[in-house]
Amino acid sequence: MNQAADAMLSQTARTLSRQVQPTPTGLLVDFPRAAQEVLEADPKDRLLYTVSSPPGRVILGNKTVPHPPKNARLRENEPYFYDAELMLAEPGAGATAGARIMVRVAALYVTYDDPDGRQQAMLVQVARNMAHRENLWKRILVDTLLPLSVLIVLMTIIVWVGSGAGLAPLVRLRREVEGRTPMDLTPLRSDAAPQEVRSLVQALNALLASIRQNVASQQRFIADAAHQLRTPLAGLQSQTQLALRTNSDPALASCLSLVHGSAVRSAHLVDRLLMLARAEPEAAMATEQTLVEVLPFVKGLVTETVPRALRALIDLGIEETTDSREAVPLRVMGNELLLREALLNIVDNAIEYAGPGSEITVQVKRQGDRALVTIVDTGPGIPVALHERVLERFVRATDKGLGCGLGLAIVREIALRHHGDVVLSNVEPHGLKVAFSLPLATPRP
Repeated sequence: MNQAADAMLSQTARTLSRQVQPTPTGLLVDFPRAAQEVLEADPKDRLLYTVSSPPGRVILGNKTVPHPPKNARLRENEPYFYDAELMLAEPGAGATAGARIMVRVAALYVTYDDPDGRQQAMLVQVARNMAHRENLWKRILVDTLLPLSVLIVLMTIIVWVGSGAGLAPLVRLRREVEGRTPMDLTPLRSDAAPQEVRSLVQALNALLASIRQNVASQQRFIADAAHQLRTPLAGLQSQTQLALRTNSDPALASCLSLVHGSAVRSAHLVDRLLMLARAEPEAAMATEQTLVEVLPFVKGLVTETVPRALRALIDLGIEETTDSREAVPLRVMGNELLLREALLNIVDNAIEYAGPGSEITVQVKRQGDRALVTIVDTGPGIPVALHERVLERFVRATDKGLGCGLGLAIVREIALRHHGDVVLSNVEPHGLKVAFSLPLATPRP
């Protein structure tokens, strides 16, 4: 807008300069009255002009047009633009009364030869109120800004909706991956993925297939090795028991007892390895899950274990709380064989390490949306620093007993496979509490 307005002022100044021609008797001003009225037609936006020769001596136009700045470098036939303040006199007011306005001035310096051949200078100035151009660019801005703003908003909505629709398959793919459990190694759906990422999905499926194959190979190795070891270990136990009954040499009996103990521990380790293989993710996926009612299930396990507790001189019992006797029974979805093994491991550990004269109490109750089974014993307990470590494989808190460090690891593995948890804590004055929790089954409508 500034460039267009300045170009108009420059053109007007050049036109005025051509209306003044030197003659033998002076300067001839060829400026019709009609042209003057056109320039001054709009009282609110008049085009003020001044022609002076020499510069400063007005021969045409308005004397109030501000002069160029003192430091202005006027070049011949090149317009010079500057801003200035102008006192615009109001009709009927005094000489000093009026409104001050800011004007944009174009000054054009030209030279001519007088009749005597001497070079003379002439200054043409054209001024216009700057409010006119400000109003004009504001109108243009409004006329362009509003449509562009609407267009930007519409394009933003279109891009947002379009990108959301385009990325929807990726979002579904992400949710499918995020919602998986560690045991779920089934292939991802490649048909629902965009064409651009199907190669990535296929690569992930190939990786999952390789992991499944490796896990299955490890499980088969553990299961096969355990099965192969079971028979010779059972035979070794039978032979050592027979040799101990028929032997009368004390030194040989001591050696046979050590061999028999090693065979018993090895057989126990083999059983635990078999159970650990069944609790692994791939094996847990293949096992059937049914609706298990927790309280009767735990009662059956406790009843089954009572004879062993009595032989170890331990008081084992189950405590029913108000929650366990409520009208709605506690039910969970799980594999009975694995849940049985987990709870039996906890109770067997308590019987093994609590010591004669101890008490073991099993309690079943509801805890929010979970079923909680706690086994509390009055034995020596486990140091707090080892509570997390004993849940790892082949980690033991004591050297006593025939344990191999897999019992509680199997318990945690089974709990994780059922989206549950197992937590150890000490009780006062002494003893250990093992809390085994599972999410309650969602009732059918």
